[in-house]
Parts: sequence; structure tokens; C-alpha cells
Amino acid sequence: MSSPSTDSTATAAPPALRLESALQLLEQSGRELPARDDPAWLQAIVDALCDLSSRDPLTGLANRRQFEIALAREIDRVARAGEPALLLMIDIDHFKRVNDSRGHAAGDKVLQAVALRLLDCVRPMDTLARIGGEEFAMILPNCAPSFGLAVAERIRLQVEGQVIALDDGEPLSVTISLGGAFAPQWVRSTPALWMSRADEQLYRAKDEGRNRTCLELPTTVQVSAEEKNLLFSTTQLDDLEDHGQA
Repeated sequence: MSSPSTDSTATAAPPALRLESALQLLEQSGRELPARDDPAWLQAIVDALCDLSSRDPLTGLANRRQFEIALAREIDRVARAGEPALLLMIDIDHFKRVNDSRGHAAGDKVLQAVALRLLDCVRPMDTLARIGGEEFAMILPNCAPSFGLAVAERIRLQVEGQVIALDDGEPLSVTISLGGAFAPQWVRSTPALWMSRADEQLYRAKDEGRNRTCLELPTTVQVSAEEKNLLFSTTQLDDLEDHGQA
């Protein structure tokens, strides 16, 4: 007797929802939720988990994943609207010395203090993220090139003037180096190319002595061969056709 055939159209049962594990994770992160009998309770859990997955656990800033999403969105906006946007890559100078001489707990305090100071410098429309180690990144939409250097220098001076209180009672001050680049307007660039340009300026700031700002001036921006190809890509032509039909 032949065995019954398996229905290939049958869908597998969805995995069980590990609700208690999610609640434990949110409790450890200090998230407060409404009471279980509140109709908004389950949605609050989903929202809190989404927010937790997009945040750096130490500083509370956007993490690298969220930063890359915001960067791609801003690249697209600049290509469509032609409005200026500045990307700043920020690195704490000599951070390894802090960890080596004062301990990793002190290093964590420094990261948190610098993050708070940087947060004081941004607008609601800006994106500030910790993208790894002692490195931060800031996306500044609608930042005119004529104001770029002044904005970056104000951020640098804000961090330089900060005195950080550590648990051992000895205060500490740190400096940052900043490298920035403007996204080429009306050009469909890529996040990787934009970051590369800003990183080049950050390396230059460090090579020139740290605690300084180096920006790629828009007048010196050279559109790469890859960006020239992207300029006339299918997506770009589709955008132009859509505008013509509007």
C-alpha cells in the first residue's frame, strides 16, 4: 500500500511566539510597558523591540544598521531634490589611551558623555549614530556648504570643552576629529561612496594632528565613474519620466 502523498501546497506552522523571552529582554533594557490588560500592550512590545534593535545599547544612539538605512534614504533625497546634505564622521582622539590608563568602565563613561554632547548639537531632522568603537557619524540634511565648517567646528568645540566625571574622581577631557563630505547634488551616488569621501577627510584630520575638522569642499567634489553610470541608470530615467508625466 502506497504512503499518502504530502500536500506541497501546505504551509508550515508559524514558529511559536517566545513572548516571555521578549519581555525579559525588554525588562533588562529598562523598557516600561503598559499593563497586560491594556489593549496597547502587545503593540507596545512590538514597538519597543523594533526600537531596541535599532539602538546602540551603550549610548542609546542609532546603531550602524539604522544609520545605513538613514544614509541610503538621504542619498535618495539629495538625488531627487538636489538639496545639500553633509555627512560627518567623528572619532574620539586617543581613545585607546583612556581604556588602557583608566579602564574599560571609564571608556564606556567617555563614550556615553560624548554621545550626550553630540546629541545636544543635532536638530530633530539629523541622524546621529554610533557606528563602532569610538566612532560616531552624523547626517545633516539641508546643511548648506557655506555653513558646513562652522557647524562641524561648533560640534568639535562642544566636545573639547566638556569635563567628564569618572568614578575614580579624576575628571577627564577628550577631543574629537571630524571628517565631512557633502553628497553630490542631483547625482544618484551610493552610501559607500559618500562614506568613503567623509572617511578620507577624517583620516586627513588625524594625520594633521587630530582635534580638528576637515571637510571636502563641494567645489572640489569629483563625480566618480560609478556615479556617472548611476546618474543615467534605469531608476534615474524612470524618475525623470515620472516627473514628465506629472
